[in-house]
Amino acid sequence: MLYPMFLMVLLTFVVGFITVKVRFASVKSGEVSAKYFKLMDGGNVPEIVTKTSRNFNNQFEVPVLFYVVCCLYISLGIESDVAVVFSWLFVISRMVHSYIHLTYNYIIHRMLSFWAGLMFVLGLWLILFINQI
Repeated sequence: MLYPMFLMVLLTFVVGFITVKVRFASVKSGEVSAKYFKLMDGGNVPEIVTKTSRNFNNQFEVPVLFYVVCCLYISLGIESDVAVVFSWLFVISRMVHSYIHLTYNYIIHRMLSFWAGLMFVLGLWLILFINQI
């Protein structure tokens, strides 16, 4: 479980760096005032600024459930091949979700990758629950 968690953390940092780069570029080009980022309010911003910011925020929503369940597997010493597969599939679905969101952003594809990841995390929680009964 540690390796998928590390890859998820790495994804979060990559998206964070992309977000910062896009923000600086938008201020440097004059598309966005630096004041906008004080409260993230008060102006029209380019789509890429909104997409990267929202995608970065997404890395702290459902993935929190993933981190918690993985930590529980590790701390409780639960070994499950299915859970390991689900954890890798979750991370892959999040990578796909971020790729879609930050590139062509087709909502159906993004939604499918989001729901796949959500189901993998639910599966992780269900396996954990069943192992603890």
